[in-house]
Amino acid sequence: MKYPKIGNTELKVSEITFGAWAAGGWMWGGTEEKEAVEAIRTSYDLGVTSIDTAPVYGQGLSEEIVAKAVKDLPRDKVQILTKYGMRWDLEKGDFAMDSKNNDGKPIKIYKYAGKESVIKECEDSLRRLQTDYIDLYQIHWPDSTTPIEETMEAVLKLKDQGKIKEAGVCNYNVQQMKTAEKVISLASNQVPYSMVRRGIERELVPYCREHKKGILAYSPLQRGLLTGKMKPGQTFNEGDTRADSRYYTDENIRRINKFLGDIKPVAEQKKITLAQLIIHWTIRQPGITVALVGARNAEQAAENAKAADFSLTSEEAKFIDDKLDLLQLAGK
Repeated sequence: MKYPKIGNTELKVSEITFGAWAAGGWMWGGTEEKEAVEAIRTSYDLGVTSIDTAPVYGQGLSEEIVAKAVKDLPRDKVQILTKYGMRWDLEKGDFAMDSKNNDGKPIKIYKYAGKESVIKECEDSLRRLQTDYIDLYQIHWPDSTTPIEETMEAVLKLKDQGKIKEAGVCNYNVQQMKTAEKVISLASNQVPYSMVRRGIERELVPYCREHKKGILAYSPLQRGLLTGKMKPGQTFNEGDTRADSRYYTDENIRRINKFLGDIKPVAEQKKITLAQLIIHWTIRQPGITVALVGARNAEQAAENAKAADFSLTSEEAKFIDDKLDLLQLAGK
């Protein structure tokens, strides 16, 4: 496991970071708290020292579970990454979605990052996480109703107060990052990135590399698609957004599984899983600082962590990239 610094900061994170969305249960069909805690602890024992969460994940539950998982660990050996800017308890800002909480009660999610809201959210997160500082504090999604400068002024205040170590953003484009940087130096941008979703390579990756900003890649396994376990005819539960995504059409599942079959010999030769190979490929891409990977239990967590324990030869990497270049997905 490597521990790169994020951007120009002194904050070091594990190149494989535990993604704690599923731990909150929300949009994942609930959660088993004991298994979630064990998953985080297992990850830590195998070198995954960084955990990414958010208030909206289970409407506070994910942060509370993270707190339980790390309470006996040395605080300076754990990096807690959390977010702000998605409210389920306030109807203000950009309407994001209708949803249901873990009890099945309807809730409305809004993207809102007004100054007072950011301050309040930080205090709430500190309480739920049972800590006095957050290592990386990230806006979850852009909020078009609040000037970026206003949001970042609030974050700068929190940093000056010592309540956060570094500021990051999620799902920002280059222009939004530039605007934020007029107020505060950003450490990173957390964005979706996978073998089949590489749009950030056009503008965002070059910008972040030039300006020394970290990139935290989420959904490196494309929400299960790159594990090889999905088959044509795959069905999804009600509310699962994958059902409406072009990535999960029968034709694209077939094409991706063909690609995975082509590169599977590399995984077999190294005695690793396809998922481990995909995660490893992700963290070795230029400009990518860490891969965020979730786990529902200790077994999954251990598999993810071990994706950093091997290396690819230049020939193996070229073989994978050559096969990837031939993969063309259907639809737009």
